[in-house]
Amino acid sequence: MSASAALNTVLKAIDERAHGRVIADYEAAPRGASLPLDGARQVVLVGHRAAGKSRVLPILAELIGREAIDLDRELGRMHRRDLREWVASDPASFRAAERAAFAALPPGRIVAVGGGFWFHNPDALEGHVVVQVPVSFRTYRERLLADTSRPRLVSDVSLEEEIRTVYRAREIAYRTLPHRTLGAFVAAVERR
Repeated sequence: MSASAALNTVLKAIDERAHGRVIADYEAAPRGASLPLDGARQVVLVGHRAAGKSRVLPILAELIGREAIDLDRELGRMHRRDLREWVASDPASFRAAERAAFAALPPGRIVAVGGGFWFHNPDALEGHVVVQVPVSFRTYRERLLADTSRPRLVSDVSLEEEIRTVYRAREIAYRTLPHRTLGAFVAAVERR
C-alpha cells in the first residue's frame, strides 16, 4: 500500500527516525476502525517534549477540519508568563494551570499539549481521542541539547542524565496509557 498524500505531509513534520513505525502503523490500521470524532471530544496530540506536536498540529487540524490549539501557547497568552521560567520556578502551579486551561477549552478542537501533560494528567484525557506523536530517543536527545529555551525538569543532575531519565520514565508510562498511534489515526481519518 502506498502512503497517502496526508501521511506524506505528516511524515515531513515529524522525526525521520520514526517514519518506519508511523508507516507500519498506518498500513496495519484495521479497515472500518471507528474514529469517535463527535463534537464533544477533543483530539489531543501527546508525546515527548520536542516530538513535533506543534508542527503536526496544523496538518492534522486541516485533515479533520478542526480548530487547532497549542496549549503551551494558550497558557503563555492567558497567564502572560514565560513558560520556561514558570516550569523552572513553580512546576506545581504550572501543571495546575495547564490542567485547568485544558479543561476550559471549547469542545471539538484538536489540541497539542506539552510534553509532560500526558504523563502528569492522564485522567484529564479520558473520553478524548489521544494521538501520540512519536520521537526516537536519538532525535529527542539531539533536539533537547540544541534547544536551550526549554526548561530543565531535573536540575540536580546533568542535562544528559535528565534527558535519559525523563525519556525512559515517560516511555514506560506512555506504553500503558490508552492512545492511538499517529499512523493509525491518519489511516482512520482517511477511511471514515
